[in-house]
Amino acid sequence: MLKEVTGDILLSTAGAIAHGIAPHDNFKQGLALSLREQWPGMYKDFRHYCQTYNPKPGGAWSWKGPNSPVIINLFTQEPPASDQDHPGKATLPNVNHALQALKKELQEHQVKSVALPRLATGVGGLEWEQVYPLLQQALKDLNIPVYVYGQYKKGVTAQEA
Repeated sequence: MLKEVTGDILLSTAGAIAHGIAPHDNFKQGLALSLREQWPGMYKDFRHYCQTYNPKPGGAWSWKGPNSPVIINLFTQEPPASDQDHPGKATLPNVNHALQALKKELQEHQVKSVALPRLATGVGGLEWEQVYPLLQQALKDLNIPVYVYGQYKKGVTAQEA
């Protein structure tokens, strides 16, 4: 069940927050930056994961800290050329593969609900009209609420129920 909501995704009561990033991302902009500021341990663990496994676009990496939801980092974008560069743009094939990985992560972690932004449309550069059908198709048979934060409003709790 997909439900579009308005509010601050960091205030979500969902069991998981998913968002799009690039492999080796520096989390310097958008939701990634907010997550890095909220849970700095996640970013430290992410850097270690990237150095150890050198992930590729289309996958996912999950993290769970004390008093945090499961954070599912979806590799929707191309990696930056160097540590100083911005991540590349998202592609529809990367998004599609990352959504399949998201589905597996949600099932593996037995997540009861998930919140995500309009995936790959901000820094990723894609149009929501292209991404939304992929989201619907990938998550249609999950029997959990999927809250899509269509509009960000800092400090506002969305009506997820």
